[in-house]
Amino acid sequence: MGDKRKKLNGFGLLVCALTMFLLMACSQEGSSKSASGEGETASVKLILNWFAKAQHGGIYAAEDQGIFAENDLDVAIEPGGAQVSPIQLVSSGSAEFGLVHADQLVTARNEGIELVAVAATMQGSPQALMFHEGKGIEDFSEMNGKKVFIQPGIVYWDYLQNNYDLNEVEELAYSGQHANFISDPDSVSQAFVTSEPFFLKQEGIETETKLISDSGYDPYNIVLFVTKDYLEENKEIVQRMVTSFVEGWNYYKESPDEITEVIHKETQDLSLEALQFEQESQEEFVFGRDAAEHGVGYMTEERWSTLIDQLYELELLDEKFDANDIFTTEFLPE
Repeated sequence: MGDKRKKLNGFGLLVCALTMFLLMACSQEGSSKSASGEGETASVKLILNWFAKAQHGGIYAAEDQGIFAENDLDVAIEPGGAQVSPIQLVSSGSAEFGLVHADQLVTARNEGIELVAVAATMQGSPQALMFHEGKGIEDFSEMNGKKVFIQPGIVYWDYLQNNYDLNEVEELAYSGQHANFISDPDSVSQAFVTSEPFFLKQEGIETETKLISDSGYDPYNIVLFVTKDYLEENKEIVQRMVTSFVEGWNYYKESPDEITEVIHKETQDLSLEALQFEQESQEEFVFGRDAAEHGVGYMTEERWSTLIDQLYELELLDEKFDANDIFTTEFLPE
């Protein structure tokens, strides 16, 4: 009896030890997956900088073509708008990813919100000033004496005023409507070269534009960002999102008409023709310049440092900071 009991006790100890080993292994594996997102589908939310447009082509291509799913992501895409702040939603933890312009990220940093750009949609900004045909300018200082419809607080206007002595401009608030601009052939309006010229042409008004970047102010447009904390704790998920972002834009480059049709189904306010105009006019901004050599999403320290310096000179930053604190190319393809 004693020998039998000893054998049973030994067997029981072996079973117990094996059970504890398996439980510890499963616990460690689960903890690893939870921290990195590796090996399981991660559900995340992405807040667009505006309502669905062609400028989000890579995002909708990634969704429509199953690229997010292939990279183990379940992405809820939510539109932005005048009353939606991607920075507030992401910084509060209500969303994991967002899209905004580079200068918005820099000014958020000044408010103590630590965000990091992980990819850029556009290498340059399509923001411009719009004129009636034949009324365009060679130099920004030529706007003196004209009415300019501009959104209060828009950063590039501060830059233009600071660098071109625009004391004689009659500054009027931009409302999003163009009736006053149309009625005054000598007036100027803010615009995106990817949209407003199309809408004005639909009303029989031919226009000319001058890119803001001609002034030297040229931040990346529509950057994909996360919080610094989320980045540090979820590098695997961020990698999958950036990979999907780049693959989505690469697919869009080859099949833009197909994805524009997809986007058209997501928006009720824009005609297919307007989306196609944006699709064509944004091509150089997305796929040209540095992206032509390095691929979609590419960013440089020099560009970010220049932007930080410019905003500091405009007294929109209390102090300068290292550009590497606000962007990374770690997750972009080599």
